[in-house]
Amino acid sequence: MARNLKLTLTYDGHDFAGWQVQPDRATIQGTLVSAIEQLTGEKTLPQGSGRTDAGVHALAQTATVMIQSPIPSANLGRALNDVLPESIRVLAVQEVPPEFHARRSAVAKTYQYRIYRGEICSPFLARYVYHHPYPLDEGLMLAAAAIVEGEHDFTSFAAVDPERRQGDMEMNNVRTIYHSEWRRQGEELHYTVRGSGFLHHMVRNLVGTFLLVGKGSMTGGNLTRVLQARNRSAAAATAPASGLFLVSVEY
Repeated sequence: MARNLKLTLTYDGHDFAGWQVQPDRATIQGTLVSAIEQLTGEKTLPQGSGRTDAGVHALAQTATVMIQSPIPSANLGRALNDVLPESIRVLAVQEVPPEFHARRSAVAKTYQYRIYRGEICSPFLARYVYHHPYPLDEGLMLAAAAIVEGEHDFTSFAAVDPERRQGDMEMNNVRTIYHSEWRRQGEELHYTVRGSGFLHHMVRNLVGTFLLVGKGSMTGGNLTRVLQARNRSAAAATAPASGLFLVSVEY
């Protein structure tokens, strides 16, 4: 009898081409597929709560997968960690009802973006932050963060997603941001954002635009107009992937 398993994963995305399976490229999903097949002999396709991009990390990504194997959940988690690369760890495996789905059942997600502000970034930290030692008015960035809270059409902050078709129901770019905050943590400046869902590159495009505010090239009023423009060209360049972490998924 098929079992629906919920996997909670953490991973260092630096050496992967993102979550989604791609031909001849290492991905989180593809690596998980191979590990499950090695242990159970079953060909599966675990579904993630979302498709993290190349170089993006996860503290707690959620995936669901249907398997026939009777291996107890806790044993399967330990066995997966034995065969997965050290850059991917299974934190928990839980049997869930058949209708539970990692993406469709999610009600909120939290991301964090980390900017290292010090002059010299350690090579042991560089793959987990965006190093930006140049002048920024962090106070302006802190004040601007709240502007994107609430329900908005985030088209201005959405990259073209090849998985979405024009005219599809999925083309609705309205999302609700429950919390948006910049905070200093020692030498790092962290942006934490919690929302109902996020569009392709949305968090990194928000960060890139907040950086323009910090540089004095954009005001809070400009940011409001960028939101209202519903045009990707109105916002700033996409911030690098290295600083972005999927922190948690809520159900």
